[in-house]
This record gives sequence, structure tokens and C-alpha cells, in this order.
Amino acid sequence: MKTGAGIAIGLSIALAAGGGYWLGQRPAASHDAAATQVAASPAGGAKKERKLLYYRNPMGLPDTSPTPKKDPMGMDYIPVYEGEADDEPAAANSIRISTEKVQKLGVRTEAAELRVLDKQVRAAGRIEIDERRSFAISPKFEGYVERLHVNVTGQPVAKGQPLFEVYSPELVSAQREYAIAAQGVDALKDAGGEAQSGMKQLAESSLLRLRNWDISEEQIRALAKSGTSKRTLTFRSPVSGVVTEKKALQGMRFMPGDTLYQVADLSSVWVVADVFEQDIAQVRTGAMAKVRINAYPDKVFEGRVTYVYPTLNPETRTVPVRVELANPGQLLKPAMFAQVEVPVGGKGQVVTVPTSAVIDSGTRQIVLIAHGEGRFEPRDVKLGGHSESHIEVMDGVKAGEKVVVAANFLIDAESNLKAAVGGFGHSGHGGAPKSGKDDEKPAAAPQAAGHRAEGTVDSVDAKDGTVSLNHGPVASLKWPAMTMEFKVANPSLLQALKPGVKVDVEFVERQPGEWVITSATPAGKAATSTPAANPHAGH
Repeated sequence: MKTGAGIAIGLSIALAAGGGYWLGQRPAASHDAAATQVAASPAGGAKKERKLLYYRNPMGLPDTSPTPKKDPMGMDYIPVYEGEADDEPAAANSIRISTEKVQKLGVRTEAAELRVLDKQVRAAGRIEIDERRSFAISPKFEGYVERLHVNVTGQPVAKGQPLFEVYSPELVSAQREYAIAAQGVDALKDAGGEAQSGMKQLAESSLLRLRNWDISEEQIRALAKSGTSKRTLTFRSPVSGVVTEKKALQGMRFMPGDTLYQVADLSSVWVVADVFEQDIAQVRTGAMAKVRINAYPDKVFEGRVTYVYPTLNPETRTVPVRVELANPGQLLKPAMFAQVEVPVGGKGQVVTVPTSAVIDSGTRQIVLIAHGEGRFEPRDVKLGGHSESHIEVMDGVKAGEKVVVAANFLIDAESNLKAAVGGFGHSGHGGAPKSGKDDEKPAAAPQAAGHRAEGTVDSVDAKDGTVSLNHGPVASLKWPAMTMEFKVANPSLLQALKPGVKVDVEFVERQPGEWVITSATPAGKAATSTPAANPHAGH
């Protein structure tokens, strides 16, 4: 009995030790056991284990693996469980970037929303005199300038103010004829009908001649009353305004039709704006316009579009548009430059995103949809009208979806967006896993979106965020060794870029001629970004 009891006690100790060892080793189980997820049943709370199918490429490429691995850019492959491959087809096109990198790149998102796009058509213009308020003083007879009352250009004048006096033998002769005829009519008022009628015709003919020469009624009445002709005739301003041109000189001779003065009323002026051809269809007569003048940066003048000219300038591809402005105080001077804004109403509420959210390659437009936790989906969109800050999305994005509005090009460089977009619709998305055999030919690895170089930092401008780098040859761009200036994507990169330090850098072209460093590490410590020949190697 003692022997049996001892055996039982020993067996219990052995089982306890074995169980403790098994529990201690459980967290270090294989990949397959760790990847198996336990989910609660919605019906009765029973737990059901989901089967791991395979691991897919985080960038949506037609590449899968039966075991965990990393892509050439260091991103983990995403596990796909039973039931997910068909339920989430869009997930195959997602891009995954670590949360740390998302914060470092300064990624910012905004929700697409419904709004009315109020567009402003902007155009450069110039102040011009209202053609309907400009007057020329041109005598209709030959004579001489006897005296000038207004003798400088730019002088303001009132309506009826004397401008100059002229002497003309023809004018003196015409005045004498009218005076004699008027006296004859008065003398023959008791005479026969034919004599009186002939004298009246002569007087009316002389009077008509004076009126045709623009002699005022006041002067004609004075002539008829006094019966004596005046040696000189005074010309007066026909309108209140400013003398814009003066050709008259004291003592000069003039011929019929010579313009001696020009007077313009500047209480109202025109702004003639040159609107570009692609915007002219949106400008309507009657629309209110805002005008800004460089001379008065704190003032905004408002006027109305009164005319859209029917001609186009073939050199500038613009159409003149006339805006009429009131000019109290005559602040607006003819020939001043002006900036004109004409608001153009939208067509109602439409789905819009900020203009910075669109990546335009010239042949296609793409936005990045943010799904959270560092996952982004590149999506083709069809664009419509745009305002200064937002653009209409006619197809591809729904209201409420979050889109990336900052650091788009950095996400492109960090995740090789071009390769992900190029993989849309491939059979490998959500399909069955590959066998993983070494003799099976893998899909071509994507070409890196950025470029790499090794060099020595010459100088750093922390204020402008620029670095002068003496780098070696860049094979991807066929560049020789040279010294050039780069910008940094984030100020934190300047910590690794000190003058005299040898570094390995990755950089992209943000816009033509602008090269931006996206990562920098001491020389020899940078992780290679060259795609592996076989993505399954080592697994």
C-alpha cells in the first residue's frame, strides 16, 4: 500500500511539472498557432477558431506567402483568415505604413464633404476713362488762341468754366452779318411782306451759322441786344471734370477740327479686365465684381460687370471684360493696374475634397483614402469644378470618407504607391496562396519610388530646411557624383545631417527640380531598399 501511494504521489508531481513546463512554453508557439484567432459566436457565445489562409503583400501586389515575412521596404505581410479573402476584396489594394512613420511624415486627413463650390474668377485689369464722359473741344472755324484761362493739363474744371478765348475774322464777319440782319428785321417790321420776309431769312441764316459754330445762346442774345460784334469768343467746359489733354498755346493758330482741349468726367471710371479664355463662359453681365488697387491695399472697390467684349486677344488668349466703378474723391486714376475678382456661383452641393488631396499624374487623378491604423487606399477619382481650396469629386469618393490632404507625396515615396496602383485588378488579390516553392517564378518586384545616394554633408540651413550634399553617383537617375541642394521632408531629419557627416539618404522629386530627402542614416547603417530577387527566399 505504501508503495502504491508513493507511485501515485510521484506521478502527480511529474504531471504537475510537465503541465507547468507546457504553460511556460505556450507564448513561444509557432507562427501558425499564434496567428490562429479565437472569435466569439454571435449566436450563443461559443468560441470559434478562424483558419489562417496566407499572408498577403501589404501593398496590394499579387504576392502571397504561407509564412510571415517582410516586403523589400520592411513592411509586414498582412495575415488573411478564412472568410476574409472574399468578404474584403478592397483590402488587397490597401497600403500599410507604420504609425510611427505616419506621425513622422506629418500625415493629415480631412473628410470629404458636401458643399457649394463658390469660385472666384480672377483677372488683371487697368483703370480707363469712361468713354461716354470724355469730351473734346474743337473749334469749327479758323482762328487764333487769344487768351488761355486754363493753361495746364490735369487742372480740374467746372461745367461752364471758361477755358480759352479765340479771335477769328470769320467769326467777327458772321457776327456782323447777324447784327445787321437783326437790325434790318426791326427796321422793316412795318414794310411789305416780301422785304420783311427776305430780311428775316437773312437773319435766320446768319443765326444758324453762329449756332453751327457752337456759339452759346447767351452770347447770341447779347449780340442781338447790343448789335455790336465782339472781337473774341470764349469757349467753356461742357462738363465738370479734369483736363486730360491741352494742345492750345497762347497765340497759336488753329484750323477747323483741331482738338485744343480734352476734358473727362472722372466721377465714374471703367476697369477693363483681361479674363482668360477658359473662364470667360462663367462671367455674366450684371455680376458684382471686387476690384483691388496696389495703391490702396486696404480698400476694396465694388462695381458691376456691364459688358463682355465680343473679341479675343490671340496673343494672350484673353477676353476684355468691362466693370464700371464709382470714383468718389477720384482715388482711381486712369492707367492704374487693378486686380479683379468676379464670384461665380456653384451648381448646388457636391462632394468635395481639398485640392491638396488630389495626386494628378496628368493621365489619371488619385486620392488616398485613410482607413486608420496606418492603412491607406489609393483610389481613382473623376473630378469636376473647383474653387480656390476645394475640388469636386464626381466619382470615386463618398461624403464622409477621410482623405489624405498633407504628405501625399511622402506616402507615395514611403509605400511605393505607383506599384500598388499598377497592381489594381491582378488575379493575386484575394486569390489562393501560392505554393511557395523555390522553383515557382515570383511576381516582379516593384521598382522603388524614391532614389538613394551616399555622400557627405557640406552645409545645413535649418531655417530654410535645406541641405547641401556632396553625393556619389545615383544609378536610378543616371547622375554623376556632384554637390547639390536638397530639402528635408521633416525638420527632425536635420539631426542626422550635420556638416562633415557621411550619410545614406533616400530622396524623391516632389515637383520638377525640387528634390526632398525622406530619410537619412549614417553611412553603412541604412537598410537596403533593393527588391529581393525572390520574395519567398528565406521562408
